[in-house]
Amino acid sequence: MSTPPNHRGPGEIPVPAPDAATPQPKRVTVPSLGRLKREGQAIAMVTAYDATFARLVDEAGVDIILVGDSLGMVMQGHPHTLEVTLEHMAYHARCVRRAVQRAHLVVDMPFMSYQVSPEQALMSAGRLIQEGGAEAVKLEGGARTVEAVRKIVSAGIPVMGHVGLTPQSVHEFGGFRVQARDQDAAERLRQDALALQDAGAYSLVLEGIPAPLARQVSEALAIPTIGIGAGVGCDGQVLVMQDLLGLDDRFKPRFVKRYVELAGVVREAFASFAREVRERRFPGEEHSFAAADASRPATSAGPGTYGPG
Repeated sequence: MSTPPNHRGPGEIPVPAPDAATPQPKRVTVPSLGRLKREGQAIAMVTAYDATFARLVDEAGVDIILVGDSLGMVMQGHPHTLEVTLEHMAYHARCVRRAVQRAHLVVDMPFMSYQVSPEQALMSAGRLIQEGGAEAVKLEGGARTVEAVRKIVSAGIPVMGHVGLTPQSVHEFGGFRVQARDQDAAERLRQDALALQDAGAYSLVLEGIPAPLARQVSEALAIPTIGIGAGVGCDGQVLVMQDLLGLDDRFKPRFVKRYVELAGVVREAFASFAREVRERRFPGEEHSFAAADASRPATSAGPGTYGPG
C-alpha cells in the first residue's frame, strides 16, 4: 500500500508533496557544516522553541536551529537554565521539529542529564533523538565531558560541544562572566577544545571568551566553531531568538545585536486590542458573520479561524 508523500507520524519531519515548479530546500547536515568551514563560509545559528518561530527561522535560511536550554530563562522565566529538564527539552524539540524543512536541528542536553556517567549521557541523548527529533545534541563542558561525548558519538549521534561561559556552571563561575581572560585559563580552554574534537564532536560553541582567543581556537580546529560573545573570528555565530528580535527591552548585554525592537511593537499591539475591546470597536462588521453563515460547519472556514484553542 503506497504512502501519500505528505503523510507523517507524530514528531516526524514534515515532507510536502513534490512540486516540480518549486525546488525543495536542501537540508543542512553535519557534513555540509564541515564543508562550510573548509570553504570559509560563515554559519548562522538561531534558537527557537516553538513551531511558529522555527518555521520563520527556517524560511529565513538560517543554517542551524538550536533548541536551547535557554528556554528556562526566555520561555519559563527562571534566572538561569538549571531547572530545565530532559522532558522540557524533548517537548520543545518536537514542537520545532514539526516546522523545520531545511535547517540542521540541534537540541541542548539540560543540567544533570549527562553529568552522572557516559551511560546516562547516551541514554539522554538517545531520548532527544527519538522523542524530540533532534539531529544532534549539544552539551556543555570541556575535559570533564569528553568520555560522555565519546560514548554518544560512538552510538552514531552527532555532538556539538560548548566551552567558555557555560551557563549550567553559573554557580561555579559566580555569575554570567567572561571566561578564559588569563593565560592559564586560556590554555585550558584550548586544550578542552582539542579534547572535544578528538572525542568526536563535529562542532563547538565558544561563549563569552576574548575575541583573540576565539579566533586562535577556531583556526586550530578542523571542526566549525560557533561564537556568542566571542568575536568575529569564529566560523559562525549564534544568538537567542528573543535577544535578536528585541523582545525583552530590559536585557541589553554587549554581545547582542538587536536587529529589530519588537518589545514596544508587541506591547502596543496588545494595548490597542485591549483598548478597542473596551471601546467596543473590535470586532467590527468585517470580523463578524452574517446570519446566513450560521448553518455552515465550523471547519469550513479553515484552520485557526474559530477561537484560540
